[in-house]
Amino acid sequence: PERISMPDIDLDFADTRRDEVLGYVEQKYGKDHVAQIITFGTMAARAAVRDCGRVLGLSYAICDRIAKLIPMFTGLADALEQVPELKELYANNAEIKLVLDTAKKVEHVARHSSTHACGVVISDKPLVEYMPLQFASSDDHSIITQYELHAVEDIGILKMDFLGLRNLTILEDALRIIKETHGVTIDLETIPLDDPATFELLQRGDTTGVFQLESSGMKRYLREL
Repeated sequence: PERISMPDIDLDFADTRRDEVLGYVEQKYGKDHVAQIITFGTMAARAAVRDCGRVLGLSYAICDRIAKLIPMFTGLADALEQVPELKELYANNAEIKLVLDTAKKVEHVARHSSTHACGVVISDKPLVEYMPLQFASSDDHSIITQYELHAVEDIGILKMDFLGLRNLTILEDALRIIKETHGVTIDLETIPLDDPATFELLQRGDTTGVFQLESSGMKRYLREL
């Protein structure tokens, strides 16, 4: 009840068959009611410095030197406060000051668009009644929204995540290979949830290739647990 935003509906499929699912949804609800969601790549501080420096005619070496003074995942304003060498260059070199001032203006500006890895919208009316649409690219004529996911939610359209998972493809392939080589059909739905050998594997943290349990943090937590 405390949740204000729309529900988030996530569906996972074998990654080799995600296109089939999208095709099914378009067929069921109508091609004009279904679209994937756009995502925008924005200018980070380092990229903004390199691009502005190049446009302003500075050499690559100087642009690269300035960019490398900016700590990763740090904005220009914070970098100028935190990095003494950058602060000194900004104060004493008019050319570098111009580059950094220009870069500040384009930092966080959308640089390019692409298709969100999993976001899909399905609407009751044709989507053009709610938002502008476009082709994914000049080569790819699949339909995507021109609003990114937060704006899609803000206008009240339900966002769904159709995620293609490589792990599910691996499982599908493994079942097929076992059947072909050993003549045994395994039903994943009937595998017991209290299998001792599985729990021993989890206790060892031997979970490379196990969905959601592959990170070093999860492996450490499983061993401690």
